[in-house]
Amino acid sequence: MTTTTTSTIQHISTGRRVKDKLVQGLVYLAFGLAVVPLVSVLWLVIQNGLARFDMEFLTHSMRNIGARDAGGGAYHAIVGTLEQVLLASAISVPIGLLTAIYLVEYGNGGRLSRAISFFVDVMTGIPSVVAGLFILAFWILVLGMPFSGWAGAMAVSILMMPTVVRSAEEMLRLVPTDLREASYALGVAKWRTIVKVVLPTALTGIITGVMLAVARVAGETAPVLLTVFFTDSINFDPFSGPQMSLPLYVFDQAGRPNDTAIDRAWTGALTLILIVMLLNLVARLIAWWRSPARGR
Repeated sequence: MTTTTTSTIQHISTGRRVKDKLVQGLVYLAFGLAVVPLVSVLWLVIQNGLARFDMEFLTHSMRNIGARDAGGGAYHAIVGTLEQVLLASAISVPIGLLTAIYLVEYGNGGRLSRAISFFVDVMTGIPSVVAGLFILAFWILVLGMPFSGWAGAMAVSILMMPTVVRSAEEMLRLVPTDLREASYALGVAKWRTIVKVVLPTALTGIITGVMLAVARVAGETAPVLLTVFFTDSINFDPFSGPQMSLPLYVFDQAGRPNDTAIDRAWTGALTLILIVMLLNLVARLIAWWRSPARGR
């Protein structure tokens, strides 16, 4: 009887190991299939973009540069992209973070919190062109404001906000309840507990979510096409006049039927990828610097 039982247990254990290895292999296969298109896209952009990736491209604009001229660069588009993304972050991050704090700490599943969650879900599925059309119709056509980087920043902030809310909400929910209760037991007010305990604990995840939102909106073309318009000159003032951005620059250059412009488009795409990667690196360093584990 003992031998039979031992044989049965060994058979079950062997079957489980086989299933575990099979599922593990399928996971690795799925990972490989997901990585292949990503690597191929990155390799294609790097291979085609390095030809014009030089200091002239990074420090010159397209002012007085013809479509077939070999010179020119994307400095005006880099400035526009950075300013528009920073303005969009200044709009969406505080609003999104405060919304997430309300949903987690104060909502308690009430009617208002359910309504907010519903509208956040709706905003998550809004096409980017709709956000651009909204700002175009309200800000530019109804109020009579000019095309500007600020208008583009407002358009992309609409797309950025739901991502910030959902990522911050999930990170705040992962903070152990014991930390909150320990703070309350010491007589600390709820708002102070949120500021001093909850937010620092969830800071790394919140910053990661913000950078995911930035990476999403940094490459948007439709909203800025409708609200910012084109310019070949450098415009440091995002509140006045058209201002170029890297997605618009790539769109404009890729639409010109000559190899010189196509090379500039590839290099613009490579520059955009590098900027997003640099912003992610800076965010990681800030999260590491401000993490509670580092202070111990």
